[in-house]
Amino acid sequence: MVLADGSVYQGYCFGAEADAYGEVVFNTSMVGYQEMLTDPSYAGQILVPTYPLIGNYGINEQDFESDKIQVSGFVVREECYQPNHYLSVKTLHQYLAENGIPGISGVDTRAITRKLRSGGVMMGAITSNMTPQQALEQLLKLPDYGETDFVKQVTTEAPYEWEPHSLEKALTSLPRVVVIDCGLKYSILRIMRRMGCRVTAVPCTMSAKEILALKPDGIILSPGPGNPAVLDYLVETVRALIGKKPIMGICLGGQLISLALGCQTFKLKFGHRGGNHPVRDLSTGKIHITAQNHGYVTDPTTLPEGWEITHVNLNDGTAEGLRHKELPVFSIQYHSEASPGPWDRISHFEDFVKMVRKA
Repeated sequence: MVLADGSVYQGYCFGAEADAYGEVVFNTSMVGYQEMLTDPSYAGQILVPTYPLIGNYGINEQDFESDKIQVSGFVVREECYQPNHYLSVKTLHQYLAENGIPGISGVDTRAITRKLRSGGVMMGAITSNMTPQQALEQLLKLPDYGETDFVKQVTTEAPYEWEPHSLEKALTSLPRVVVIDCGLKYSILRIMRRMGCRVTAVPCTMSAKEILALKPDGIILSPGPGNPAVLDYLVETVRALIGKKPIMGICLGGQLISLALGCQTFKLKFGHRGGNHPVRDLSTGKIHITAQNHGYVTDPTTLPEGWEITHVNLNDGTAEGLRHKELPVFSIQYHSEASPGPWDRISHFEDFVKMVRKA
């Protein structure tokens, strides 16, 4: 693996023997590598788990968060060759190889993490075909991560209803929730369905008029990859939806709400990624451990009148939640659906459903 600053890490190839490029980021969760690999928020990124042993429980059929691997490459300290779990159907190596994703093992992931933590995230390459100098030359020709619209690469091509086979005619009175797919995780759909909602996922390119024509009772703006500042078309859609229906924004979805209000966003030095980030709820003073995966946040100093900060990250003081004082609109910067991570704040979905039913 070669980083944009010229650093070289030599290890062992596993998964697909292919070249990969992307922004190199680290995740501090101890488990959940299958959910990480299939999380669309990692599109365009090379992922480095900080936990040293990866692959020990294999790959199962239940923990996918999308229909494919989303990361560009995977970097681990130690790959487990013989997983042991009753749900496992294949090894991590097999799963990566089937999806054409390269991995590298046997490298010092602690050193890589410390470099990214001190110097900030940077572009990188994984290769088994080029010399380090050739890889670096190719890497430096690529556009910066923040200049690319990854949302259009991961969004659904057409609207679809989640678990339509279980919807009987007698259940059509359930509230309909439309989820704008900016890179959604299946767990969001599963949770909303379990909470008694009819759930429809729609492409990020669908206009506000088309979304409202579906007659939703509430709208969720999903998480997703990349820089929100390059998503002008989505910002316009969100701006047209605010005040029309109850809205909940998660991670990138929350940043889109901020931009629609006229706020600004900025990039964090190395991002928040993992299942152990402490967040204070300012309304109660309670501290919750949250799952996070983002590299951009809202600048709270640009927040307009009528809005308030509801949650704060205790590691760096950044805003982790916003709410309108009158309209049924709120956002969170972390992942209340977890997967992987703790379920401390799944109650946000309960709050959203209550808000929808009230409206």
